[in-house]
Amino acid sequence: MLPRIFGNAKANGGTGKFKDITPEVLEELKELNITHIWYTGIIKHSTAGERGVKGTAGSPYAINDYYDVNRYLASRKSSRMKEFEALVERTAQAGMGTIIDFVPNHVACDYVGTQAPFTDENYYPGKTFDGDWSDTAKLNYSSHDTWVKMRDILLFWASKGIAGFRCDMIELVTVDFWKWAIPQIKEQYPGIIFIGEAYQPENYWNYFNIGGFDYLYDKSGFYDTLRRIVRGEDSASSITRQWQQLGDFQPKMLNFLENHDEDRIPSEYFASSPFKALSALFVSLFYNTAPFMIYAGQEFGVGPEKTSIFDFCSLEPLRRWNKGVKESDSQKYLHYEESDLYAIYKAFCDIAVNDPVICKGDTFDLQYANFENGNYNHHRQFSFLRHYEGTVYLCVANFEDHRVDVEINIPQHAFDYYGIQPDETLNPNERIKVSIEKNAGTILRIK
Repeated sequence: MLPRIFGNAKANGGTGKFKDITPEVLEELKELNITHIWYTGIIKHSTAGERGVKGTAGSPYAINDYYDVNRYLASRKSSRMKEFEALVERTAQAGMGTIIDFVPNHVACDYVGTQAPFTDENYYPGKTFDGDWSDTAKLNYSSHDTWVKMRDILLFWASKGIAGFRCDMIELVTVDFWKWAIPQIKEQYPGIIFIGEAYQPENYWNYFNIGGFDYLYDKSGFYDTLRRIVRGEDSASSITRQWQQLGDFQPKMLNFLENHDEDRIPSEYFASSPFKALSALFVSLFYNTAPFMIYAGQEFGVGPEKTSIFDFCSLEPLRRWNKGVKESDSQKYLHYEESDLYAIYKAFCDIAVNDPVICKGDTFDLQYANFENGNYNHHRQFSFLRHYEGTVYLCVANFEDHRVDVEINIPQHAFDYYGIQPDETLNPNERIKVSIEKNAGTILRIK
C-alpha cells in the first residue's frame, strides 16, 4: 500500500495521509484475509526541490534521513512520527502487522540525517550511481561503522512496533552484514520478519541460511514464469521446473503478480485484462504454502498504466472504494467489473488463508503424468494435488482464453503416496474429467 496516494482526491497534487487509513479501511482490508500491510515510502526521502529528485514526490528509496518520517504523509509536520506510530497501532488492532521498507544500500545524494550522520568512510568513491539510480549515493559496507549505523536504524524502527522489514536490493549488500545484524534485531524483537528483495536464485541459499531472511522475492522464478505463460510466451509446464529448482525454499518465497517495480496486470505488457491473469492468481495462491502479496488496487484491476512511485497521484478506483468504506458500502462505489474482480480475489484469498489443505498441505505436481495425455494440453493447463491430514484436492488451472474440458491422469505413485484407495469412481487407470472456464482454475476434492 502506498500511503501518499491513498485517499488522494487530486490527480497531480497533494498526498494521502496516515489518517486516511482509518479503522474502517483496515477492517475492509482484513476482510480480504490480509495478514500484513507493507506501507511504502514511510522513511523520509528526498522530495521536489532537493538534489537529484525524480518526479514531484521523489523516490521512496532515496533516503534523506533514516530516523524520520516522510512529512507529507502526516496531517501535521510536527506530529508525523506520532501519526505513524498511531497507524502501526491501528493496523495491529485490526489484526494485521505493519511492514516497512528498509533501504540498506543507498541514500539520497543530499542525505541530512542528524542522529546517524554518514561520513566519507560510509560512501564508495564517487558516491553517486549512474543511470536510473542517479538520485542516490551508494553506501560502503567495507566500513564497520556503516554496519553499526544500519543495525541501529533497524533497531530504531523495530522499536515502533512494526512486524517486519521489506529490505531493498539485499544482494547489493554483503550477506555477512545480514548474518551479523538480523540475529541482533530478532534477539530484541522476536518474531519480527525480514523479507529480502532478491533476483538471483543462485544466491537464495546464502540469504536464507547465512543471512537469516524469513522470505525472499520470487520474481525471477514464479513471477517471470507466470507472466510469460499468461502472455503465451512459455509453457505451463515451466511452473514445474521453477518448483523443482526452489526445492525446500518455495514456502519461503513471496509470490506476487504486481508490485511497484512491475507493470500493472491490465497493461498490454502483461495481460491486457485483470481477468486474464486469474489462472496465474490461482497457481500463485494454491500451488504451495508461500505467502502472496496483493499490490495497492490490484484487487480492483487498477491500470493499465504503471503506478508511479515518484509522484503524488491518485488511483481512481481506490478512491471510490475508500469513499464507500466511509459510507459503509464500499462495493456500491465500484464499477461492476471492479466489484466482480474483488469478489474473486476475496474468494481465492479466503481459501488460501482458511482452508487447511491449501494453507498447510503439501503439493504433488501432476504435469509429468499428463505429457502424453491427448485430452490435456500441458502447455496451457497446469494441474497438481494438495494434501493435508487425509484430504486430497485436485487443482487445475487453465491459461487458455476459452473454456476447456480436460481429463487428468493421476499416477499410481500419487495413490500410493497419499494412501488413496481406488474405487469405482477413482483409480489410476481412469482419468478425471474436469471443465474449466477460460483463464481460471478449479478445485475438486477427490478424497
